[in-house]
Amino acid sequence: MKKTRPVRFLIVAAIIISAGLSISFLATQETRDFRIAKNLDIFLSLYRELNTFYVDDLNPDKLVKTGIDNMLKTLDPYTVYYPESESEEVAFMTTGKYGGIGSLIRGGGEYVVISLVYKGFPADLAGVRAGDLLKKVDGVSLENADTELVSQKLKGNPGTTVNLTIERNGKEMVIPVRREKIEIPSVPYYGMIDQETGYIRFTNFTQNCTEEVRNALIKLKNEKAAKIILDLRSNPGGLLTEAVDIVNLFVGPGNEIVSTKGKVKQFDESFKTSKAAVDQDIPLAVIINRGSASASEIVAGAIQDLDRGVVVGQRSYGKGLVQITRPLSYNTQLKVTTAKYYIPSGRCIQALDFSHPNEDGSVGIIPDSLISEFRTRNGRVVKDGGGITPDVDVVPSSLSQIAAELYMRNFIFDYATRYFWNNPAPESPEKFIVSDQIYTDFTNFLRERNFSYSTITELSLNELISNAKKEKYYELHKDLFTELQNDLRHTLENDLVTFRNEISELLADEIIGRYYYEEGSIKYSLGTDEQVMKAVEILKRGDEYKSILQGRSGSILITREDNAIMSVFRYGSGHGDDVNV
Repeated sequence: MKKTRPVRFLIVAAIIISAGLSISFLATQETRDFRIAKNLDIFLSLYRELNTFYVDDLNPDKLVKTGIDNMLKTLDPYTVYYPESESEEVAFMTTGKYGGIGSLIRGGGEYVVISLVYKGFPADLAGVRAGDLLKKVDGVSLENADTELVSQKLKGNPGTTVNLTIERNGKEMVIPVRREKIEIPSVPYYGMIDQETGYIRFTNFTQNCTEEVRNALIKLKNEKAAKIILDLRSNPGGLLTEAVDIVNLFVGPGNEIVSTKGKVKQFDESFKTSKAAVDQDIPLAVIINRGSASASEIVAGAIQDLDRGVVVGQRSYGKGLVQITRPLSYNTQLKVTTAKYYIPSGRCIQALDFSHPNEDGSVGIIPDSLISEFRTRNGRVVKDGGGITPDVDVVPSSLSQIAAELYMRNFIFDYATRYFWNNPAPESPEKFIVSDQIYTDFTNFLRERNFSYSTITELSLNELISNAKKEKYYELHKDLFTELQNDLRHTLENDLVTFRNEISELLADEIIGRYYYEEGSIKYSLGTDEQVMKAVEILKRGDEYKSILQGRSGSILITREDNAIMSVFRYGSGHGDDVNV
């Protein structure tokens, strides 16, 4: 009996401790639930008082959505509330489909403008063209309307007709367009770069995108492609399962591609390849840039971790978070971050630490002290905490100030519109060049439009002079300031000569797109694209390709000053604020 006493004591103690922990947990949970209920009651009573006593009438939808949006901003940028009016946007994110006319629109002026027309879709077939100003929709003026409002008016049920009043070359006309179900292709272009290298441009991970990539891969192999380039630049990602299936095209069954871990255990899952690969041996190069995110990073990271191919380009965005959509009441929806994902080596490539925001609400990058090393299948060192680092880092130089101004202020776009309506189509995208005659005409166009700009250097010097005058140093060094102003003053004529190559690249890209759509622009760019050219070179050099995958060569850095076309311009769909309609 004496021997059992300590046992009984331990059992009783364990029960007491367990009960204590349960009581503590329940107390904590009760406190948490009370705090939630208390704050919701405060919010409701606050809104009731505002609605009763505020001097002006309130818009309940706008006020509550503003409150929700600002609440979610304290979490991460991927947790988003969608009211019923934006349900089509949620569908477009996952399926790439919507009811509309098949074009992009851009704001910034008195009227929105058609910035891109998708080949073969309703707007294209009806005769709408890039550069057309949208004046009215079904007789309703769009003067000073923002892109969101115009988008709502242009989208609608497939089979319905919308009448567009557009202005083209100073003349108005009405064009009826029959809305259809719009499904933007995930592979806008694929083709042979040379006799043995196939190229696939892949832009979005929507439902069934794997079939598009599969078909492109099979057709390229039928055209005798012995090497493949998969271009994921500026691909923002999408469906995780499609990312797994894309890797499965190049990797056989049974390989873990990604796993997810979150607070709710039901979202913890491992995703493996399950089918036979289309080709698990063909030499492969994957191109990425800062705009490659989410599912793009899963594909590039898995290919790298499994040593299945060489990654070329620039460090990717660094989004290692997973979202799902949850239905709410009244047909509203919540896209919410539920987990982090981990690629085959075990690393999570999330770059920003949203779990530890600064006092001002901003977030920082994962500190070096928390970055860990992992190993690929062949033992190569890779790291977490900052996107996918390419095996071969090819960094395009930035645009000159004048080229950036011409692009962002739509002078390139507007000239391409004028050129399109006054010139026949070039023989082919690959053969088009901006001749002396075209460039002179563009220069005259800028003079007609009174184009001018200030360089960052000039703006900085002006600020320096302003501060010097306030502090009474200017008069002491007036001659020096005057000399600096004269030395640093730019002229439009000189800059147009100095930076002609990069301006011509932007012009050609925009002009070709008017005649040969997005496919033509991509095809044109391949001949001068440094990142693509480097990928081709590595694939051709079999020994270098194998050496990289076996870890016998370090990360290679290539910087090309002669290629000033930033991928953000070439590989985005127009400006960042363009909207699908």
